[in-house]
This record gives sequence, structure tokens and C-alpha cells, in this order.
Amino acid sequence: MEKVRSTQLKFKGDKIKKKRKREHNDESSASKRVDEDEDPETWVLPENATEIRGPTFIVHPSDPSPISINFDSTRNKIILSSLDKDSTSDTPPLLDRTPTEVAQVWVTTRVAGSATINLRTGTGEGKFLSCDKHGIVSAFREARGPEEEWTPVLLPDGMVAFMNVYENYLSVDEVAGGSLQLRGDSEEVGFRERFWLKIQSKYKKEAHEEKKKREAGSELTVIDETSTNHIHQAWGAGRSVVSKQDKRELKRARKEGRLAEALLDRRAKLKSDRFC
Repeated sequence: MEKVRSTQLKFKGDKIKKKRKREHNDESSASKRVDEDEDPETWVLPENATEIRGPTFIVHPSDPSPISINFDSTRNKIILSSLDKDSTSDTPPLLDRTPTEVAQVWVTTRVAGSATINLRTGTGEGKFLSCDKHGIVSAFREARGPEEEWTPVLLPDGMVAFMNVYENYLSVDEVAGGSLQLRGDSEEVGFRERFWLKIQSKYKKEAHEEKKKREAGSELTVIDETSTNHIHQAWGAGRSVVSKQDKRELKRARKEGRLAEALLDRRAKLKSDRFC
């Protein structure tokens, strides 16, 4: 059977474009579409501690009603408020709960590369959640210091514990009269120290993108000790002298972000006394 010729106009020298075959994966493409269509302000659970940033909703699964950590800007006070105070028959499951008022939202910030976070109130003048050496938790400081730093510990079940600078944990404590308050002097993580935490999906994606950029950047950093030494060393009569030490140390330094420092140390060890 004679092959049908294309009627498309072609010019001499034009490159023939080859059609690339696509492998269809229904599940992955469907999940990708869901991620793209997801509202950036959807409340989601973090999968690792580095994703905890931006507006944050903190809930404790207390019984008989779960409670959220709120900040009352009028009284300048932390309030543990029941999520079921206006309960109806169609109360959503705990993990489907989302904040319904600004007082329930905290703003999480962190210094780039740091494991610790700061929790700032979403209402009022922006006060930071802090804990002193006696375990008293408050939110009346407008400046950050060591007592305003918290290390989020992601637990295997997805819940989060917050460790303060004194290496104790944030907890919900029952005081006289049956009322609840926050304390920061628990030495171990139990039921009272475990919280469900939700963030907005756009900040979770932001954390993923930053991780990809860091990984791409580390792959692009090539260890070329010979060229580096040739540029920087002013001795050796034009020869590029390199260290005979194991290069595994350089690879480890690259991962830790101190490659330049490690190369400098190796160059310094190559010099003999008469060149120093």
C-alpha cells in the first residue's frame, strides 16, 4: 500500500521534528492535576518539620472536646478554646477541622536553615509564644529571643511535639477548677504533649521547591581541587599541587555547605615551612 505523503509545506534545511512518545501513568497524572487544582490556602498536615511555616492551626485532641490554642488580643492572653463549643450533629472529624476565627491562627517563621521556629500571634500587634525556665508559657513579647524558639518534632503518627530552649515540651495541663492551660516543663512526650498541626498548602509546596533547589545546587557544585589550587596557591613554581588525603571529606563538606572552607584547609596543609 502506498504511503500517504504529507501536504505540509517544508523548506530545504528544516529539521524534522520527532514526536516524543509519552508514557501514560493515570495515577501520577491525576494526582498532579489534583495538586495543581488545589486551593493554595487549603489547610493540610505537614509531612516533615521543614514544611511548618506561615499561618498555623494548632489543635490538641483533648477529651471530650478537642481544643485549639488561641490568642485573645483584647486580654493579651493565650486561651485554650473548645472546638465543639458550638457543636452540631454533623461535627466534622478532628483532622478535617480548620480555623474559623483569626484568634486560632498563629504565624510560623524560621531563620533559613534553622531547625527552630517562632510562633507569632495572628491577631493584635504580633506577640511571640515563649516559655521561661520555670515552664510558664506566655505571649506578650514583641521581640524574639532564645525563649521564643521552639523545635517542632514530627512524630510517627503525624502529630507534632514542641521542644523549647530548655529541652522540655509544650503540654496541656489541667489546673484547679478543671480549667486547662499551656505549660512548658514536660520532660517526655505523652498524650498531653502531642498536637495536630495544620498549615496552608502553598507553604508546603514552597518548602518542597526550596528543597529541590538545594539538591540541584549541591549537584552542580563540582569538586575540582586541581583548578582551585592553581588559582589560589602562590607557590609551587606554577605546578598545581593537590592533597593526597581521601576526597570523601570533600564530598561530606559539600553536603554540609562548607566546601570552600575544606579546600582552604587542604591547601594550607600542603605548604612547607619555607613557603609560609
